[in-house]
Amino acid sequence: MLANYLPILLFILLGIFVGVAAVAVGFGLSPRKPDAEKNSPYECGFEAFEDTRMKFDVRYYLVAILFIIFDLEIAFLFPWAVALDEIGMVGFWGMMVFLGILVVGFIYEWKKGALEWE
Repeated sequence: MLANYLPILLFILLGIFVGVAAVAVGFGLSPRKPDAEKNSPYECGFEAFEDTRMKFDVRYYLVAILFIIFDLEIAFLFPWAVALDEIGMVGFWGMMVFLGILVVGFIYEWKKGALEWE
């Protein structure tokens, strides 16, 4: 009974070994010469000028939502276009409903002013 789990146990042990070995090789071969530039905090390529707990403008989140909308649209449109012959009209109208939902999200972004840059 336990012999059936031997390949799984070996796979887990091999995975742990490879992970530990990669970290050990990286730690062993890496140069240890830190300087002020390496140890300086960075986020956007310039020094922080305000408190890290400042509030973000809502447009930042709206742009993120807009990216997700278009990213999802493209991720689902390619397989749908390839399989359109096989899925028929049910698949066509299902995608039209999906695109309609995305258009509603896009209109929301537009009305909130996320597409206007200052």
